[in-house]
Amino acid sequence: MNSTKLTQLLNIKHPIIQAPMFLVSNTSMVVEGMKGGIAGCIPALNYRTLNDLKSAIKELKAAKTEGGSFGFNLIVNKSNIKYKGQLEVICNEGADFIITSLGNPEATIKMAHKNNIKVFCDVTDLNFAQKVESLGADAIIAVNNEAGGHRGNSSPEALIKLLVANCKIPVISAGGVGCKADIDKMTSYGAEGVSVGSPFIASLEAGVTQEYKQACVDYGAEDIVMTERISGTPCTVINTPYVQKTGTKQTWIETVLNKNKKFKKWVKMIRFSIGMKATENAATKVTYKTVWVAGPSIEHTKEILSVRKIIDNLVN
Repeated sequence: MNSTKLTQLLNIKHPIIQAPMFLVSNTSMVVEGMKGGIAGCIPALNYRTLNDLKSAIKELKAAKTEGGSFGFNLIVNKSNIKYKGQLEVICNEGADFIITSLGNPEATIKMAHKNNIKVFCDVTDLNFAQKVESLGADAIIAVNNEAGGHRGNSSPEALIKLLVANCKIPVISAGGVGCKADIDKMTSYGAEGVSVGSPFIASLEAGVTQEYKQACVDYGAEDIVMTERISGTPCTVINTPYVQKTGTKQTWIETVLNKNKKFKKWVKMIRFSIGMKATENAATKVTYKTVWVAGPSIEHTKEILSVRKIIDNLVN
C-alpha cells in the first residue's frame, strides 16, 4: 500500500493500526501484526499488574521486526487508578507509540515525548481534536459511528473531512474497516491510515473463546446493537439471544438514580463493574451470558484466520 504520514511516523509498511481491544488484544496478535508490516496496540488495562505490563513490553521489543511497531492504549482519566504507574512503565521500558482515551492527554504527551514515544489521541469531534493538537499530539484517532465498543456520533466521511480541514496533524480513522475497499474509502476522505479492531477478534491468536470468534463469523453488521448495560455509556455488542433477553437499556432504578447528581457517579461505577465482569466472562470462558463486544465491520469476517492472513486480506 502507499506510504502515508502514518507509515512514516511509525516506520511501518502498511497504514494500519491493529486497534487495542479490551480482553482481546495480546502480545501474540501484535507480534504477528508487526511481522505483517502494521502497528499493533494493546490496552494497558489488559495487564493486571505493572510487572505483567513490563514483561509484555520486553516480549514485544524482542520480537519487533522491520516494518512493524507496537504501542499501548492508556485510559487517562481519574477512573483509571493504574494510569500513572502504567505510563511510567511504558516510558521507562520503551514503546513506539501510545493511544490515549477518555481524558486529558497533556501529562501523557509530555512524558512520552521525553522518551521519544509518539502519542495519538482518540477523539470524536473537532473541539477535542483541536485541543489535543494544541497539547502536542502526534496524530488524531478519529472514532466514528461505525466503530466497535464506545463509538463516536459522526459518519467516517463527515468526521475525517472535518478534522482534515481544521487540523494540521495526521488523522487516522477508527471504525468501519473490514476490507481493502473500506481502507481506500477512508484514505479518499483524507485519512492517513486506519485503526482496525473487530476483524482481528476472529483471529487464531486472539485470546478469547472459540465461541466469541465464531460469533464474529456467524453474525453481521445488522446484528450489532448499542447497549447501556456494560459501562453505562452506549457500547456496541453482538445481538445474541442473551442480549435480546436482558435488553439494551439501563434499568428503571438506574434511570431514576442517574437523575440524582449525588448517586449518578456511584450508579455508573456499579454498572461498569457488573458489565465488565460479564464481558470478561463471555470473552474468556463458556457461559450462557454472551455479551460480546464487536463493531459492524464483522460483516466481512467469513472465517477464523491468522492475523497475518487477515492483514493480507486487508491490503490486497
